[in-house]
Amino acid sequence: MRKKGQKKTELKIIGSMVDALHPEFVGQQGILETMAQPQVAIISLTITEKGYCADAASGKLNVNNALIQQDLVNPTAPKSAIGYLVEALRLRYERGLSPLTVMSCDNIRENGKVTREAVIGFARLRDEKLAQWIERNVTFPCTMVDRIVPAATPELLEEIAEQLGVYDPCAIACEPFRQWVIEDNFVSGRPNWDVAGAQFVEDVAPFETMKLRMLNGSHSFLAYLGYLGGYAHIADTMVNPDYRQAVLDLMLQEQAPTLTMPIGTDLSQYAHLLIERFSNPSLKHQTWQIAMDGSQKLPQRMLDSVTYHLTNGSDYPHLALGIAGWMRYVSGKDEQDKWIDVCDPLVDQFKSIYQQYGLSADVVPALLAVFGNPLSGNPHFVRAVTEAYQRLLDCGARQAAAVF
Repeated sequence: MRKKGQKKTELKIIGSMVDALHPEFVGQQGILETMAQPQVAIISLTITEKGYCADAASGKLNVNNALIQQDLVNPTAPKSAIGYLVEALRLRYERGLSPLTVMSCDNIRENGKVTREAVIGFARLRDEKLAQWIERNVTFPCTMVDRIVPAATPELLEEIAEQLGVYDPCAIACEPFRQWVIEDNFVSGRPNWDVAGAQFVEDVAPFETMKLRMLNGSHSFLAYLGYLGGYAHIADTMVNPDYRQAVLDLMLQEQAPTLTMPIGTDLSQYAHLLIERFSNPSLKHQTWQIAMDGSQKLPQRMLDSVTYHLTNGSDYPHLALGIAGWMRYVSGKDEQDKWIDVCDPLVDQFKSIYQQYGLSADVVPALLAVFGNPLSGNPHFVRAVTEAYQRLLDCGARQAAAVF
């Protein structure tokens, strides 16, 4: 691993990684049997939002998801992460083995509860007795993990190879900062991760909401407006003083007021630390990477905050612009009329909407409707996003970010 800060680069070997399995090499059964070994006590997940096959509006399992449908037809040879989990738990159940803990580490609000809903929901479609056993015995703690880790690119791997002296296709880069907050809910014991700095708490929700809205919401804001403005990396956007000020205002004026944090939490300090982290030029975090899967990410990163402001009668211009930026991005064409490789489970739906309405503010209601959120029918919200979208069309992302 390469751990990078603005002033130095540190090379580090991750000694805790002792094996890696892939279905192409060990087959599905090899992975399932490993998960079903008696000594396994914890299965952790880092599979991105869409990997949970959950409905964005309800948080429950999306039974119409293509992977879930495949796994229902052939449940002993799963394709989805949820399918793997349920089949492994079935093996443990039928063999009389001890239960375990399934621990999500993804950027999802109440990620443990979402995981539990998906796993039990799928198990219930297979076997009610299995679902009941999981419900009674398996625990699903919520977590919040905070460390910026860009996707490995060929350029990055070559740079690491130059410093390491050998080429490592599994190398990653990350920032020095790290934070891990975990709900202390483990059915079969756990390591003492707190010795290395993890925080075990009764309620993770305030910390995960803080991260989702202030860090991840700000990242999405910079990703869409940054990409449209011609910036390849998050650090590039921070060189522009307008983007830098806009994202700080987003955090302090529109995200922080929506949070209820434990006594002693300094959200202003947290926001300024995020500005520093985003500005790290050594961390090549692509705006395109962060822009992926916006239909899955924006509800917890931005829409929940909008709900707060509508309820309390407060303004949210930066949130409206961030959402409009996502809409403009998923049009598939940037401001220079170049194609954008839009990666999202709903990309075909976006194409259909743009074919119907064209590149105009008329797309706003249809794109809001994809979230299945009551906000899509709120006239104040629709008007705010429509105005922000029109501003992007009229003057472009860089100018839109400069005017508040």
